[in-house]
Amino acid sequence: MTTTDAPSMTAPIDRLPWATALVWFRSVSLLALRFALAVPFYRSGLTKWDGLLSLKPTTAYLFENQFKLHFFGAAYPFPYPEVMAMLSGIGEIVFPVLLVFGLATRFAGLGTLAMTAIIFLTYPSHWPNEGLPWAAMSLVIVAFGPGRIAVDALVARFFRR
Repeated sequence: MTTTDAPSMTAPIDRLPWATALVWFRSVSLLALRFALAVPFYRSGLTKWDGLLSLKPTTAYLFENQFKLHFFGAAYPFPYPEVMAMLSGIGEIVFPVLLVFGLATRFAGLGTLAMTAIIFLTYPSHWPNEGLPWAAMSLVIVAFGPGRIAVDALVARFFRR
């Protein structure tokens, strides 16, 4: 084996023969993680809509009367509850769709992380069972991106040429 046959120490990890399987395993894992995070948000988003761009009346009612933000041991009403209901409904549909397709994935991960924070402030008792796993999944997606099985990867390859 000559020195030209040995892999370079500066070669990207995906160009090493033994690492190709690991790169694809990582991409499949990130795809599964994106789906796992998208499903609960999308299902929740479907319960908020009555049709195309028409929120259910109960959604606005919940943000006006039932949902409260918990800060420092006190409960405060949501500011602009109708706007918050609309943003919540849109976010719970748009962010999961972006995650599934792997389009603007890091942005969608940040969006779900922000929504998880609002859910934590609304229902602090749900944090250990729902909020913490969702926050962890969102952080992994933001940190590692979508992987190779995503529209983002196709766009990146197109612009690299």
